Amino acid sequence: MIAYIRGIIYDIEEDAVILDQQGIGYRIYSSAMDLNQLSGMNREVTMHIHMSVREDDVSLYGFLTKEELWMYELLISVSGIGPKAGLSILSVLTVKDLQMAIISGDAKAITQANGVGMKGAQRVIMELKDKIDLESMLTRDTMEKSTVGSAVDRNPDSDVITNTALALTALGYSQLEAARAIREVAGASSMSEEELLKQALKQLL
Repeated sequence: MIAYIRGIIYDIEEDAVILDQQGIGYRIYSSAMDLNQLSGMNREVTMHIHMSVREDDVSLYGFLTKEELWMYELLISVSGIGPKAGLSILSVLTVKDLQMAIISGDAKAITQANGVGMKGAQRVIMELKDKIDLESMLTRDTMEKSTVGSAVDRNPDSDVITNTALALTALGYSQLEAARAIREVAGASSMSEEELLKQALKQLL
């Protein structure tokens, strides 16, 4: 099983990148978001690989981060979501936005992907919602955005984050919008509910 391929970009196609690795060209199918980042030619990149093996085909699907690969493999575990549909979803939604869409039950956001209808989007939500943890995701994101040296020794107050998200939804924002806004606030884990709410609202205005 191939875990990753590190090589020089030889060509970028509509839905794949060709990596030259010691004189062998590997066609690696990838999301539009990742392909857009690989716009430069003749530079070395590492792609984390999922290998799909069928009776009449062996294909490689690659991603720039392990997080994307993890999310892709979750997607294709959903009944009715094949390798191409999984790429299509990750072409229109980042991993974090997709996680938020799943948690908030926002099937419409997932149907932005070509070839994914409402029934398919609802299956993604139904089958993956128990595998995504909103609280730990938001806590991780807000900790990453905190200023260096601030609140290093403190545990993040997850109740503040949860209550602020509830307050935003009470004001009419969707759970997806609320989670996105909180994620964009630097140092959110060290704020009071009132302060975090004010800062999150600024992100939404």
